[in-house]
Amino acid sequence: MFIQYKNLTLRNATIQDAKLLSSWWNDGAVMAHAGFPNGTGQTVSEIAERIQKDTNDNRRLIIEHSHKPIGEMNYRTYSNQENAKIAEIGIKICVFSEQEKGYGKIVLSMLISFLFHDLEYQKIILDTNLNNKRAQHVYEELGFKKLQVHINSWKNQLGELQSSVDYELIPEDFVNFTK
Repeated sequence: MFIQYKNLTLRNATIQDAKLLSSWWNDGAVMAHAGFPNGTGQTVSEIAERIQKDTNDNRRLIIEHSHKPIGEMNYRTYSNQENAKIAEIGIKICVFSEQEKGYGKIVLSMLISFLFHDLEYQKIILDTNLNNKRAQHVYEELGFKKLQVHINSWKNQLGELQSSVDYELIPEDFVNFTK
């Protein structure tokens, strides 16, 4: 995948990105919302191995702003039964100085449009930490519907109880911010 919109690019992650991804994934400040306030502990070689296994059903993507990596996205096929092709997605703007600039809505629009139109998914799902109000606001602006809240349903790596919220999006509810 290689999609550009103005100065933003979404591209497939390569094994050359493994070092950068490792630095992000091992930064507790970047990963705290995902339950890893001490980072994931994954090595460059482990991440490179994961990237090599990417397919059109499961792919890691790099977000670039003006040709500089600022974050990552991913999608995976959650279900691929007849009339129920569902993708699960995730996003992180990892460079803090690039957050709060509206890039999330744009790159999510780029990915969602690709998933619905090019890969023909019928639904997109995701979950986020209940405390991540900024992400919830973005998802709801894009047309995602809140399905369920799970209170104290999992523990982060420090053993602290966390809550999450599930969302889903269907093509007719999608608000595309690249148009």
